[in-house]
Amino acid sequence: MEAIAKLRNVPTSPQKMRIVADMVRGQKVSKALGILKFEPKVGAKAIEKLLLSAVSNWQNKHVDAKIEESDLFIKTIFVDGGASIKRLRPAPQGRGHRILKRSNHITIVVASSAAPILAETTAE
Repeated sequence: MEAIAKLRNVPTSPQKMRIVADMVRGQKVSKALGILKFEPKVGAKAIEKLLLSAVSNWQNKHVDAKIEESDLFIKTIFVDGGASIKRLRPAPQGRGHRILKRSNHITIVVASSAAPILAETTAE
C-alpha cells in the first residue's frame, strides 16, 4: 500500500536538495513533516510540499483506510539532476565564464507499515 509523488524542475542544485532528503529518509510522515517545517535549508519547503502531496495521493488511492491507523512512512526518496541553464558571466580581458544554474527532480514513495486488511470472502 504505497503512493508516489514527483516534483520536477525545482530550481535548486541536486547536492543541496539531497542533504534535506537524507534527513527525512525512512522517517514516519508526522515526524518528517515536523523536521521539514523547522528546517532552514532551501529545499525543505519543496520537499514538505511534495510529502503532503504524496500523503494526499495515498488517501485518494485508499479511500476506505484511515490515515491515523495506517502508520505512513517515507519508503523511498531520491533526488535526480534536472536540466541545467547555461549563462555567461563577464570575466577579465573580454572573456566569459560559464555559469550553470542547476535544477533537480524529486521523487517520494510513501508506504503504510500496517498490514493491509483483507476483505473476508464467504464461501458457500
